[in-house]
Amino acid sequence: MFPTSSRQNSPDSSTHRSPHSSPRIAIVGAGPAGLVAARILQLRGFHPVVFEAEASTSARDQGGTLDLHVDTGQKALELAGLHATFVQHARYDDQGTRMLDYASAKPLFEDAPPSGTGDRPEIDRRALRDLLLASLLPETVRWGHKLVAVEAVAPAGTDEGKNSAGQHALRFANGAEETFDLVIGADGAWSKIRAKLSDVAPVYTGVTFVECWLDEVDTQHPEIAALVGRGTMFSLHDNMGLIAQRNGGGHVRVYAAFRRPENWADALGVDTQDPTQMRAALLQCFAGWSPQLLALISSCLDVIVTRPIYTLPGDFGWAPVVGLTLLGDAAHLLPPVGFGVNLAMLDAAELATALTLDGDWTAQAAQVAQAAANMQRRANAAAPEAFATFDAMFSADSAETFLHIMQSH
Repeated sequence: MFPTSSRQNSPDSSTHRSPHSSPRIAIVGAGPAGLVAARILQLRGFHPVVFEAEASTSARDQGGTLDLHVDTGQKALELAGLHATFVQHARYDDQGTRMLDYASAKPLFEDAPPSGTGDRPEIDRRALRDLLLASLLPETVRWGHKLVAVEAVAPAGTDEGKNSAGQHALRFANGAEETFDLVIGADGAWSKIRAKLSDVAPVYTGVTFVECWLDEVDTQHPEIAALVGRGTMFSLHDNMGLIAQRNGGGHVRVYAAFRRPENWADALGVDTQDPTQMRAALLQCFAGWSPQLLALISSCLDVIVTRPIYTLPGDFGWAPVVGLTLLGDAAHLLPPVGFGVNLAMLDAAELATALTLDGDWTAQAAQVAQAAANMQRRANAAAPEAFATFDAMFSADSAETFLHIMQSH
């Protein structure tokens, strides 16, 4: 589906050093951050190995659509030599934003760039992952490798537990075990690599998203297609929201979101694995909303996924440890308001471009630490806006507060 870039911009195993002469680099996680890092490292002559717990590229749904920002996500793709390929598959006509009244479904706000313009085009997560995977050398990603342990390796002649060389052994659920000079944790919210660097764990925000899907909306659900428009639709009221995103191929993803205890389904006696029960529970939660909006729930497919939203503190950071670092949600887990993937991809690009095959590899711990400091600074700077926007979306006066935010941008 996605051709690799032209030969001069593609990794070529015949023109680089052998894997045995370069540092061994492991990337845990084949999400956008991990794959961007792998791509740029290969362009620079490294031979990274990407470990992914999923059994294959098609083992799990990859989520909805992303708007990649010029100064972060798109910049990372430029550094990876993939921006031209991205443009071929980006959806420039799906950048619209609209906000509807919860009771009447009448527009409160609408904004969309002229057709084919705008600087934050959309791309489905699946399409982005396929694009990145197609750019890598064969066998770069090892599927079905769920990380279970990370241990420092003591060089011969040193006390057990000392790790002056920065090497770490990775153990996987399938029994595999390998040692690496640098381990990059791009393993998401519940990162096992982060657990080696910090005791801080994600906490529940008090908000849960329940995701459901509609297919072929333009032909099967034209009224929903018109309601959602070309982009993202918001309808918010009193700590609750219905958010619908236009995806590629006539798909729409709907997020029914609300501020409730994490055990809300258990308290209602609802089996979250039963789509009939979930659909009925959601319709009850949103009773009193416009029938047009409730159709987003009543017409959805029988794939309904509950996603409690967790975050790390906005000022999260970690002390450098030689041989380990983090990217993306493992490094800065922010509310889902558009920062996460964009920051993650820039994290990856900056780290990968900071490393070089020239000189003493062990001396490059400083470059890794500096890249980590830069990503922490960017995330810490973005955090206040991310948390403020998220809190505005799920507040008692959410419609008024979020509308003000939309109008001020």
